Amino acid sequence: MANRSRWLLVVLTLLLSFPVGGSGQTRVPHSRGQSISPAYEGWWQNPNGSYTLFFGYMNSNWAEELDVRIGPDNNIEPGGPDRGQPTHFYPRRNMFLFTVQVPEDFGEQELVWTLTTNGKTEHAYATLRTDYLLDRQTIATEMGANFGRVRDEWRTNEPPELSLAVDQPRRVRVGEPLALVAFASDDGKPSGAYQPPAVEPGKPHPAYRPPRQIVPGNPPGLRFSWIVYRGDASRVAFSVPQLKTWQDTRVYSNSPWSPPYILPAVPPEGKWEVEATFDEPGTYVLRAVAGDGALLTSENLTVTVTR
Repeated sequence: MANRSRWLLVVLTLLLSFPVGGSGQTRVPHSRGQSISPAYEGWWQNPNGSYTLFFGYMNSNWAEELDVRIGPDNNIEPGGPDRGQPTHFYPRRNMFLFTVQVPEDFGEQELVWTLTTNGKTEHAYATLRTDYLLDRQTIATEMGANFGRVRDEWRTNEPPELSLAVDQPRRVRVGEPLALVAFASDDGKPSGAYQPPAVEPGKPHPAYRPPRQIVPGNPPGLRFSWIVYRGDASRVAFSVPQLKTWQDTRVYSNSPWSPPYILPAVPPEGKWEVEATFDEPGTYVLRAVAGDGALLTSENLTVTVTR
C-alpha cells in the first residue's frame, strides 16, 4: 500500500506540473467552482428520414455535482425548454448522454442548449453540418473503445439490449427501499477480454503509468449502472455502489476509464438488482445505463417520493 501511494503521488505530481501549449501554463485540476459546458456530439440520419442529435457535457470540476432545473438556466430551444436533457450533472466528461429527434426537413435549422452554472452561461449549437456526422465507429472511438485501437467490427456493433422489470411511474416513501431490477445483454462486440499488464519487479504498478492515449480508453465488455438523471443525487443511496458512467480516469475509481480497467462481473442471466433509498420528498428520474465499451443504451424511471 505504501508503494502504491508513493507511485500515485509521483504520477499526480508529473501530471499537475506538465506544461500545456507553448505558453508554459500549468494544467490545474479543479474540485469545484468551475462551470459545465454543454456538448453537441453530432448527428446521424434515421431510416425514416428524421435525424438524431446527440448531446453530452463537460463538467470542469472533479468533485462538484450540480443540479440545474429546466428553465432559464437549462433549456434547449426551439421546442423547449425541456428536450430531455439532464438536471443533475456529474463531474467531468459525460458523452452521448441523451438525444433529440428532429424531422426530415430540419435542414439548416439550429438547436441550442443553454446551460448556466456557477455564474457562467455556455451554449451547445446543434446543426446538420457534415463535419458533425456520426457513425458507430466514430462513437466507439470517442468512447475510447478498445483503448482507442480501431476495429472494423465496430461498424456492425449493436448497442446492448436493456429492459426494466420495474413498473412506471413508481411511488415510494422517504426511507422506503425501492427494488430496481434490470436485464441487459450484448452481442459480444467489441470482442476480446482485457488482460491487465503484468506487474514487473522493481517497476511501478501499470495502473500508475501516465496515459499514452489521446482519449481515455476503456475495455470491452458489458457493464451496467444506475445514475440520477434528474433530482438531487445526494438524496439517493444505492445499496450497491454503482459503476461510474462519467470519465473518471483516476486510478481505482470504479470507472471503466479508470486503471486498472476492471469491470464488475455480469450477473447470471444479465439480471442486475439493487435497492435505492431516498431521504427527501420530490420527483426523481433514475436512469439505467448499459454499455459495451463502445455504445450505450439507457432507460429512464420516474420515481415520486412522499413523506
